Amino acid sequence: MSTLITWLEAGRRLAERVPYSVVALVARLAVANMFWRSAQTKVDGLHIKDTTFFLFREEYKVPVLPPDVAAYLATYQELAFSVLLVIGLASRLSALGLMLMVAVIQIFVYPEGWPDHLLWFALLLLIFARGPGAISLDHLIWSRARSTPAPAR
Repeated sequence: MSTLITWLEAGRRLAERVPYSVVALVARLAVANMFWRSAQTKVDGLHIKDTTFFLFREEYKVPVLPPDVAAYLATYQELAFSVLLVIGLASRLSALGLMLMVAVIQIFVYPEGWPDHLLWFALLLLIFARGPGAISLDHLIWSRARSTPAPAR
């Protein structure tokens, strides 16, 4: 039994040496990739596909928003927030925006898709709650902002 405990403790020590910045980067890339690929199915070059508008009118039926407006918002949100997550800029805001999108999808569009939605939400919640990590433009900007002395008055 002590050999098993020794191995488990060694494994835990090894896992704890993984820097959060690596965990956050992997989470950002994974969730950004998923939303980016989703957006790519909605566009043809610089234009939103007719099939996208059809899906928002006939299948998705998001409440409150007109279907065409919802199609534009969802597509551009997926594109913009995916890019921002990859580069680590406005990461928490991007994660929050995509968390809201996941909530809308879960509640109004595909409630049976909860296993996937839970996974997406978990990755986004990690980024929102703990930040994008040191491998990000957010970190670079905040580090420089903190180290710049305030102007004299």
